[in-house]
Amino acid sequence: MKQQVFKYLSQCSTQPNEVDRLIISAFLQKNKITVRKNEFLKSFTIQDNEKKEYSTLQEFIVLIEKEISEFDFEELIELFEFVVSPADRVINGAIYTPLNIREYIIKQSFHSKRNSLAISKIADIACGCGGFLFNAAKQLKKQTNKTYAEIFRIQIFGLDIQPYSITRTKLLLSILALSEGEDKKEFHFNLFVGDALTFDWKKEIKNFSGFDIVLGNPPYVCSRHLTEETKIKLEKWDVCKSGHPDLYIPFFQIGIENLSDNGILGFITMNSFFKSLNGRALREYFQNQTINFKIIDFGAEQVFKSKNTYTCICLIEKNNRKFIKYAKCESQELSKPTISYSKIQYLGLDSKKGWNLQDNEIISKIESTGVSFGDIYKTRNGIATLRNEIYIFNPVREDKDYYYLQNGSLYQIEKEICKDIVNSNKLSRPTTLNKLMEKVIFPYDDSDKPKLLDENFIKDNYPKAYKYLENKRTILSQRDKGKGDYENWFAFGRSQSLEKMKNKMFFPKFSDQIPSYIINSDDDLLFYNGLAVVGGTEDELAVVKKIMESRLFWFYIKTTSKPYSSNYFSLSGNYIRNFGICDLNENEIKFIISEQDRYVLDNFFESKYGIKIPV
Repeated sequence: MKQQVFKYLSQCSTQPNEVDRLIISAFLQKNKITVRKNEFLKSFTIQDNEKKEYSTLQEFIVLIEKEISEFDFEELIELFEFVVSPADRVINGAIYTPLNIREYIIKQSFHSKRNSLAISKIADIACGCGGFLFNAAKQLKKQTNKTYAEIFRIQIFGLDIQPYSITRTKLLLSILALSEGEDKKEFHFNLFVGDALTFDWKKEIKNFSGFDIVLGNPPYVCSRHLTEETKIKLEKWDVCKSGHPDLYIPFFQIGIENLSDNGILGFITMNSFFKSLNGRALREYFQNQTINFKIIDFGAEQVFKSKNTYTCICLIEKNNRKFIKYAKCESQELSKPTISYSKIQYLGLDSKKGWNLQDNEIISKIESTGVSFGDIYKTRNGIATLRNEIYIFNPVREDKDYYYLQNGSLYQIEKEICKDIVNSNKLSRPTTLNKLMEKVIFPYDDSDKPKLLDENFIKDNYPKAYKYLENKRTILSQRDKGKGDYENWFAFGRSQSLEKMKNKMFFPKFSDQIPSYIINSDDDLLFYNGLAVVGGTEDELAVVKKIMESRLFWFYIKTTSKPYSSNYFSLSGNYIRNFGICDLNENEIKFIISEQDRYVLDNFFESKYGIKIPV
């Protein structure tokens, strides 16, 4: 942990140049590296005659000695990435890439160009503070024995939207050369400040015919954090034509289109494009390209310490192959001599539905059986108040007319304005409906499609509830960052799932095991947080309950769904809609409904699908 070091850097200055001088001077001093000729590095070196800065430097070094046992290049790279401002992290997606990931991608990419490595052009089109280019230059030096000056001038190329990131990349590469004896007055770099979404490499590089290797970690910015200007720029890229694309998606097309013939691209990036709606156009792009594609999927592993993301390594070569090689493993397994891949034909993949890469043949068989789940059953998300802690409560007591709600103070709430509600997300563990039951203040009428009550009506008929809501009005006004367009200030944040539904089966959005499923026929009962299959008869819900409780269905979820930390998987509609529901005759339906032994049912379903799931 480097908490004090990070805290000191965040407080000492808001100017990148001042922070860089502090970090660089500390690194040089701690590693006993002297700059004699390099003018660029000299400009970032604090001298002892600069009393105020030098005093700050000595304080910083004391902290480093306490928290960093060895201030090596990897620590330097991590510090550079840390001092990217929080705002820029959100807008531009800067993130530190662990050394073993960088080294693996570089090793694989260099191996594919081993016969022409001495003349290969290598680029990172969103280079951040230069971690990938640092390791690439170091490996080039080792394999070609060229000088760093020549490598920087001819073979290494970088681009980033932030000027301070390009400055840090130059500093990092300059110190790398200096640490190995190259102290030149000036290095010539091909490092540019620009937006990869609009940057034209042909204008910057004479006779440009593409890079032989493109490396990197595309920016991690979800669609909701993109600026309007960036969203407009995304529209020019074919891979951004579906859903609301995250920022990493166009970097595949940018990288591939800037590769030379037989060039290779190596990215560590999000794995959400396998199945997501916003990855549909990207999947179609890959299938139309029919490129040689290797994927190492890290599943639910959190590779990055500072980002809650699920990632994969993609190695892409422009040589017109017809299949994908796929492997799932943990990042520590990259050090193994070999990784076992399965081959998947592009023809066997469906860009619209999503790619089934793990156990492709079994999953394809499940999805091609019978009729798709989404064509038979409707799934719904629960109500969305956007302030559950205001509306939903467990009464501390009750009397004939009132529930008593403890929320800061003790409030009386008229029973007539309340409904029963359950949190179906809690069904990831065995429980009963009674244990889940809570109350919700429901400011709507009692029709099949409820309408919001008039404010004066609530005030006159439910004065206690009105007083409570009025007391919480400021908190309610902060929903949707204060920009919510609600029918009235006391309305729920969204109008979803308010209507009465006779038959419904509750289940959680996420689970790490076969969850509980509860069928209920009370059309007044509401639910929140989780999901429900709605409509149909009780018998139809009883059948789908048994199917979703099966070993086969859970295998499908674990194999195709989005993973989360602690081995939780999503059961949302996107991930279950393509599950094939097998054809069942009347006798089989009766058998399924009456049979209580899960082992017997598991064997029955697997025989119906012609699949044996390993226990």
